[in-house]
Amino acid sequence: MARSVHIRIYTIRAGLLDEWVDRWQRLVVPLRRDLGFEIHGSWKDRARNQHVWVISHEGPESFEEANAAYWASERRKSLGLDPDDYLVGEETREVEQTL
Repeated sequence: MARSVHIRIYTIRAGLLDEWVDRWQRLVVPLRRDLGFEIHGSWKDRARNQHVWVISHEGPESFEEANAAYWASERRKSLGLDPDDYLVGEETREVEQTL
């Protein structure tokens, strides 16, 4: 199966950008990696109060199947991190690498 790459743009509640990124890095990134995802980078856009990151997955299952398994995992449920507490907007783009 081909690698699926997503750019994710999260708009964060005012005043919570640093807290969100810190918790995301400590809690979400290790779990995503353990479940076969690769994180290609993460950026803060302070002017727009956004967190931008790039994630990919390559494996026998589709990105959507792997993502569903991530959300259904007991480890994800036990993180104590509810995106609704931080995010006011989310945009996901599936992209193809050209270079």
